[in-house]
Amino acid sequence: MNYYNDDTFIYWNGEIVKASEAKIDLYSQTLHYGFGVFEGVRSYKTASGKTKIFKEDQHFERLKNSAHALNMPYNWVSEELIKATYEVLKKNNLSDAYIRPLVYSPANMSFNPNLQSFIVIETWEMQPFLGEKLLRVMTSSFERPNPKGFKIEAKATGHYVNSILASQEAKAKGFDEALLKDMNGFIAEAPGANVFIETNGVVYTPECGNILPGITRATVIEICDGLDIPVVEKQISEDEIHNADSAFFCGTAAEIIGIESLDNISFKKHWNDTLGIQIQKAYKNLVTEKENIKKLQTA
Repeated sequence: MNYYNDDTFIYWNGEIVKASEAKIDLYSQTLHYGFGVFEGVRSYKTASGKTKIFKEDQHFERLKNSAHALNMPYNWVSEELIKATYEVLKKNNLSDAYIRPLVYSPANMSFNPNLQSFIVIETWEMQPFLGEKLLRVMTSSFERPNPKGFKIEAKATGHYVNSILASQEAKAKGFDEALLKDMNGFIAEAPGANVFIETNGVVYTPECGNILPGITRATVIEICDGLDIPVVEKQISEDEIHNADSAFFCGTAAEIIGIESLDNISFKKHWNDTLGIQIQKAYKNLVTEKENIKKLQTA
């Protein structure tokens, strides 16, 4: 996949520049130790024809909170970064786009705190991260990191080594994606997405504590409230998910994608008959502003 070419623009430390002209210090603490934070954001061409970044405030607020969690200097104002992101989208002639803000560290080969941070905002066209077909998923041999060992609520670059290893393991074994458990054996999340299951008309999702509490996850809960679908956040056992009626992953990059089977055990309901497909359709209408949460609640 080509993320940029000679005509691609990015926002880089206060300026709009060509992506091909930007440079990173090869002694950066982020490059050597994975000590950085980022966001995954999407923009959509809305029903009115305008380009809209979905939940822009929440994403840039989480970027700031992630930086603070890692003791990274953060001196940017969200309004300025949002304005810059729209400018990058316009310069690259993009409406339906994936957006990647990254806060990274300067040269520092020690473990001492940094006195400054740098920022880049990149955009590119990207289809749903996990595709659009139902997924064949396997329970990973890798676990989510112990929350006592990491700032698990931060979207930190180094955390995704765990995600990459789990995803690569699944694909090497012929599956589409992995599902990780936590250190206590309960279901946690996919390498880059949260998970929901449906059982007897109720939607369940792992409670916070050993997951990244995703912005799309919160949106799904809002949609369920609007559709009068009961949602329960709890610890979910492996047996519970294997016996569920259906399941799906959600995330900004993945959007909402149904799961066909887990560990070669198919879910009981056909995807077209699930609550998941209702939520999937509502999400697409929400991000393109064909509907809003208030409309869902009064429908």
